[in-house]
This record gives sequence, structure tokens and C-alpha cells, in this order.
Amino acid sequence: VQLVESGGGLVQPGGSLRLSCVAPGYALQHYGLAWFRQAPGKGREGVACISSYDKSTNYAVSAKGRFTISRDNRKMYLQMNNLQPEDTAVYYCATDHLRDWCSFYDYEYDDWGQGTQVTVSS
Repeated sequence: VQLVESGGGLVQPGGSLRLSCVAPGYALQHYGLAWFRQAPGKGREGVACISSYDKSTNYAVSAKGRFTISRDNRKMYLQMNNLQPEDTAVYYCATDHLRDWCSFYDYEYDDWGQGTQVTVSS
């Protein structure tokens, strides 16, 4: 399944962005979904995920209270508020075809987007 992210860009500290992820020709409602990010010189980390079963969500500590993950049948979203320079990274969406819950173990995810750059700078 090909995933396509959009919505990244350059924003000042304290600003907001909304990322979207779509799988052209596919519905996403049966998949666990997640957003990961990778900053320069760092490993990939999970930011937020949402389950296929009951739409329960999990957030990284750094994202709690600022980021919101959501989904509909065809898209997933990441609303990011109060962005800070440490949020600068390439953001990736990912799908898990197997599990009813979601996690931040990247090996559990089957499909990945190409990434969208988020830069937070004044």
C-alpha cells in the first residue's frame, strides 16, 4: 500500500501544522495507523498512533497535549500545535495490517510514506 503524506513546511515556534496521509485507492479503516518522525542525526521515533479497533490513541511524551492524531476511512491526520524547534524532523505515516492496537515499534508497521519535512524555526 502506497502512502502519501502532505502538509509539512516551515513554521515559526508556537505555530501549527496539520499533516495528512492518504493511501490512493485504499481505505484505511482496518489498519492501525501511526506517525513517526526522524530528526537529523537521530533515530526514528513514534509520535502518535491510533488503533483500528476502537480508535484509541497513544502519544509520545513530547507530543502529549500538543499533537492530535485522527482518522477517517480514507485518511489519517496529525494536528500539531505549539510547535517547537525540537519538533523539526521528517514525519512519516505508517500502517499496521495485523494488530487491533497500535504501538511505537516501527517493525510492526507494514507500509510507510515517503515523509514530509517539518521545520520549526524563527
